[in-house]
Amino acid sequence: MANTETAGEAVPASQRGSWSSFLKSIASFSGDLSSLTAPPFILSPTSLTEFPAYWCERPDLFAAIADAKEGEARHLAVLKWFISTLKDQYTSRNEEMGSEKKPLNPVLGELFYAQWPDKNGRGQTNLLVEQVSHHPPITAYVIENKSKGLKLTGHNAQKTTFSAGAIIVKQIGHAILNVKGAEYLITLPRLRIDGLWYGSPYIELIDTSYIIGEGFVSLIEYKGKGYFSGKSHSFKATVTPAGADVPAVPASGSAGGLSSWYGGGSKSNSSTSLALKEHVIEGTWHETSSWTKGPNKGKFHDVSAHKEEAVPVGGEADKTMGEFETRKLWTLVAKGIREGDFELASKEKSRIENDQRQKRKDEQAAETKWPLKHFKHEETDATYERLGKLAKIIPPTEDRYIFLGTWPASLA
Repeated sequence: MANTETAGEAVPASQRGSWSSFLKSIASFSGDLSSLTAPPFILSPTSLTEFPAYWCERPDLFAAIADAKEGEARHLAVLKWFISTLKDQYTSRNEEMGSEKKPLNPVLGELFYAQWPDKNGRGQTNLLVEQVSHHPPITAYVIENKSKGLKLTGHNAQKTTFSAGAIIVKQIGHAILNVKGAEYLITLPRLRIDGLWYGSPYIELIDTSYIIGEGFVSLIEYKGKGYFSGKSHSFKATVTPAGADVPAVPASGSAGGLSSWYGGGSKSNSSTSLALKEHVIEGTWHETSSWTKGPNKGKFHDVSAHKEEAVPVGGEADKTMGEFETRKLWTLVAKGIREGDFELASKEKSRIENDQRQKRKDEQAAETKWPLKHFKHEETDATYERLGKLAKIIPPTEDRYIFLGTWPASLA
């Protein structure tokens, strides 16, 4: 940005004092920033619980994974789908609301159910999300297209720090994609949130992430725009057979969903010999990319087409939304944010947060623990460990949340 721009110029005049105080708090804060309260004008009207929907806002590409030939072709289909999810996950709020917004921090037990209906034989895709921890904030999710034999299960946590004028988000967690029995490990990049000085935050992806499955490894490097050079949202994906020499890099670029600002079967395919060549794809993940090395030529992905937002579904027996379902829980907060009534948003947000604090105190006094509704926590993930070895992923092990198969009747 040009030097003529002044601090907070994108901030509403009435909010500039609170924004300035917020920036000072960030700059002087040590530890995870997720506990800091952001000024209402920078809040999103959407809870972090809804963010797993970004994985599948292009459901045709998700369904197409199952139609690809197993092995090399299917791995490339997984890569194409994954790259195509990044625009929705990391630039959509900037494009729709003028800047990145801090999502609402979910309460423990918060839920979101949704679906993408069947169109043109792609099958119905269902989404279930549960906030499984509040401190630290952890969101577990499952996305399933039963007719295609596709299931994505994962969890996200975040650690946010301040460095050189930007917020750095280390995403923790991973996702496992099951495709007709074959398994893929998916890790996520780090985020850098810039533009804070002007009150107009935006996200750039940094470092690396991996997709590992069916005898192949995709190493995705996020280059982005530097201070002097480069193009925003640039990436380079290199696909090699799993036996190739893959550099040891932290699993999610230094780890894996969005921050408090906001996760195969490695059986070797008999056609692996076809791919003893390297595939390289380069471009911008929020626009298009092309093959730059390997047997294929031309365009690889293109996300200019309109996305499909998930259709929320009530999880109660009568298909209405329960008190912990995100769209009902945050109704008045979202209303206040959308209408610029920051007093209403702040008042309702405080009421919900105080109610949660009291629930935790009551549990502590009764020596009870909040019961998870849809997931079970385990300390290790054998699939992560097995597939992670193929790329020497660091850390070599992570925990996981197992989906119990408890779909609500409205999605069963």
